[in-house]
Amino acid sequence: MTSALADPGPVFAALADPTRWRLLGTLADQGEGTATTLAAQLPVSRPAVIKHLGVLDRAGLVRRRRAGREVRYRVEPERLDATARQIAAVAAAWDRRLAALKALAEDA
Repeated sequence: MTSALADPGPVFAALADPTRWRLLGTLADQGEGTATTLAAQLPVSRPAVIKHLGVLDRAGLVRRRRAGREVRYRVEPERLDATARQIAAVAAAWDRRLAALKALAEDA
């Protein structure tokens, strides 16, 4: 596991904000968008959308590319998938621990 994948903190911090969560969902639905097109769909300003997209970009959840004068954003599902796999692994480990504890309690 790379160090970027070992620390899901930036992903959790990025997703904790409802506006960023909505931006991510909008981009997932549309495939791609600019700060201007995204701001038109949200109750926040274009500069606020740019700041939110920066947080998502730094967390590895979106990728930006320049297309002429526009900067277009799209979802990077691999980072979210990697974090989901980490969460699933932790959940499975806790399930095993709880099953072992239950077995011990039932045998006592």
